[in-house]
Amino acid sequence: MSTQPAGALLHPRNRHQGRYDFAALIAVEPRLKAFMITNPYGKESIDFANPAAVRVFNAALLKQLYGIQNWQIPEGYLCPPVPGRADYVHGLADLLAGDAQGVIPRGANFTVLDVGTGANCIYPLLGHHDYGWRFIASDIDQQALSSAAETLAANALTQVIDLRLQRVKSAFFHTVLREGERVICTLCNPPFHSSAAQASSGSERKWRNLGKQDPQRKLPTLNFGGKSNELWCKGGELTFVRNMIKESREYAEQVLWFTTLVSKSAHIRLLQRVLKQVGAVDVQVCTMAQGQKQSRFLAWTFHTAEQRQAWLVNAKKADKS
Repeated sequence: MSTQPAGALLHPRNRHQGRYDFAALIAVEPRLKAFMITNPYGKESIDFANPAAVRVFNAALLKQLYGIQNWQIPEGYLCPPVPGRADYVHGLADLLAGDAQGVIPRGANFTVLDVGTGANCIYPLLGHHDYGWRFIASDIDQQALSSAAETLAANALTQVIDLRLQRVKSAFFHTVLREGERVICTLCNPPFHSSAAQASSGSERKWRNLGKQDPQRKLPTLNFGGKSNELWCKGGELTFVRNMIKESREYAEQVLWFTTLVSKSAHIRLLQRVLKQVGAVDVQVCTMAQGQKQSRFLAWTFHTAEQRQAWLVNAKKADKS
């Protein structure tokens, strides 16, 4: 996680522009003061190698910029980099605006499905705050949902963010989307790795890239945490997303756009072939950049441009009625 998002080329609507204002963050979250350090460049920062510091830092960001109170997750659960997650949300808004003559659909009459919301529930929190969307937030982990429920209750968000347990671990939409429900888009942060060993190896590479491999210090395996189902699955990201695409065909009439993050650019072409096989009408690869890191999300729909425009117009009319 960078301590300076200024050069990160974040989305223009992303609230995380410029250097972090640590004085302001400590003012809203005094616990952060205990984790302050001076980094190797002589700049004020926090100890990003400490999972507890990262959790408190996120709580401070969410409180300062989004008004989210008492955000917390159980130890060991995935603690997401908020600026990057916000970029995905803003990218979704742009995708939807493309079907609405450049106007972003806003308000509680537009529902978004977060597949695998985790204990952090980050996408629903950001998406509702910035665009007023309703959310269905699913996960296979009941403890994660219980933690998310505490955050929602503390912020009076239980009526606009609906937490649902996915009881079929191999499913994405089955048992979660109810008959007759319609959502404008889905989003997902899939488990990127194919094994625990691969996830650990990826973390070690991250430390080397950040120049934090200090032989005198025992660093955590993952400074951002993460349970096994959050980080890896059999077959890794490619298998996960391929299965999601195949299942999405069954829910084509209920979902306007399906989307998911894809960490490896090499997977895109393979997934585009799968999308062609299932009959996707439109496929888009939306790129994002945070500093030297390049990321992307894959979006697909089974509706024509005209059908998508009509969907959003009707939803907007319903919101005013």
